[in-house]
Amino acid sequence: MIKILVVEDDRDLRKLFCTVLTKHHYQTLEAENGEEALAILDRESISLVVTDVMMPKMDGYELSELIRDYDAKIPILMITAKGEINDKQKGFASGIDDYMVKPIDVNEMIFRVEALLRRAEVINNRKLTVGSTILKYDELTVATDQEVLLPQKEFYLLYKLLSYPDKIFTRQHLMDEIWGIDSDTETRTVDVHINRLRDRFKGNADFEIVTIRGLGYKAVKKA
Repeated sequence: MIKILVVEDDRDLRKLFCTVLTKHHYQTLEAENGEEALAILDRESISLVVTDVMMPKMDGYELSELIRDYDAKIPILMITAKGEINDKQKGFASGIDDYMVKPIDVNEMIFRVEALLRRAEVINNRKLTVGSTILKYDELTVATDQEVLLPQKEFYLLYKLLSYPDKIFTRQHLMDEIWGIDSDTETRTVDVHINRLRDRFKGNADFEIVTIRGLGYKAVKKA
């Protein structure tokens, strides 16, 4: 059974999340703070982590960073009252995969959990299939009618966007993840790489990369 770790210092919310997840046939484990969560991760095989931000002893940002050091493959869903764009950016920079702002719809939480688990399976397999297009992570190749080897940064950008179809990524988020948080490269470099990808795959029948004015980019499946 899939095990989900719920990290939340509010007992009532923690119990609510666990109850809803259990009803959808997930096994849940509970932690009141980041320290308890790390202890559980040391002894249990966890498939996904749901975490709050503001907690005693260790906040959700620090916990997420430590989880990423521990296992880069575990999906992390952050649920918090902190909904400003800077808070979201800090969350994604710490390694989370998705973000929800309280008060949340628990049904939406389930949808997001299911999506994250599907994407984690794709990443673990190191191969992504979108229609008839196949991306092989370890080989940096994209195959449609023929297989094309992409430059590393272009491939990682395309793989990230297609792993989360319809999700908007800011230029800064993509820069931080692909080039690194400490990179001195300007964010307009992302635009250059996106334009190259568009030129390469302008005739692709499976996807397109869409500009969201004032925000960033997203990949959209055509079928």
